[in-house]
Amino acid sequence: MPLILDPNLPDPDGFYQELLAAHEGLTKSESDALNARLILILANQIGDRAVLTEALRAAR
Repeated sequence: MPLILDPNLPDPDGFYQELLAAHEGLTKSESDALNARLILILANQIGDRAVLTEALRAAR
């Protein structure tokens, strides 16, 4: 499965607002931990190691 880099999310602005709201009131450390947990949950959902490796390269 190739990595999707074009917009592919319905209501991206709404999701971004949800993401910001999830971080409200958190310390930097708590926010970093939330991000780490979210990344691991989404990586598990994707479940394809090659796609995840490609995503890491693209993000870097």
